[in-house]
Amino acid sequence: MNVIILAAGYATRLYPLTLDKAKPLLAVAGRPMIDWVVDNLADVPELGTIYIVTNDKFANDFQAWADRYQDRQPELKLKIINDGSKSDDDKLGAIGDINFVITRENLAESDLLIIAGDNLFSESLRGFVNYAKKTAATVAIYDIGDLEAVKKYGNITIDSNSIITHFEEKPDKPRSTLAALAIYYYSREVASLLTTYLAAGNNPDQPGRFVQWLYQRKPVKTFQIKGKWLDIGSKETLAQANEIFAKL
Repeated sequence: MNVIILAAGYATRLYPLTLDKAKPLLAVAGRPMIDWVVDNLADVPELGTIYIVTNDKFANDFQAWADRYQDRQPELKLKIINDGSKSDDDKLGAIGDINFVITRENLAESDLLIIAGDNLFSESLRGFVNYAKKTAATVAIYDIGDLEAVKKYGNITIDSNSIITHFEEKPDKPRSTLAALAIYYYSREVASLLTTYLAAGNNPDQPGRFVQWLYQRKPVKTFQIKGKWLDIGSKETLAQANEIFAKL
């Protein structure tokens, strides 16, 4: 199983912090945000290459980070992929980036773990992976516990077998307090459907859009993440992350 970490966005909502630094490289509790993401993969068994897909503006910065991180964790294999985009206007979008890495790195025969580089969580992904490997597709979920707060995320409902029965991005009227996180497992059979999704002219950005399309065609399982979780989308959540992760 290979991993794709999505880090090609321009995070314009965080300007000026992200004018000259990619969001996943911003410091959280004294370390680059992406450190925390990759650390949660360290004890996942049978891990292949971790591909970090970024843009042309920040590719060199991510390579410098990867070289430093590799010195500390030599057992993990990291590879930086430059998607060639130079601004928010010509970006490929998260789903476009996933497909770009699959095509460029010949990953069509690989099962994939896909994680957003601004997704911070306090527990290892070992449990998620062990569960997901028995499925065709699994999405991590988190109980926000607040119908108003969940409006900012992909909102889902599930049945008694933890299969998605409804998925809606940023709903006006949420049906539950469950949020879909940007942590996905796709078997090679499901990953191949990304091409079909994009060829039909669907939205290439926001990775949850693919799940919203997929669950109506194939069963998509869910796995609830415990502990702390933060989606870093504002200066407020970044400050919150600093406070929380400094205590870990």
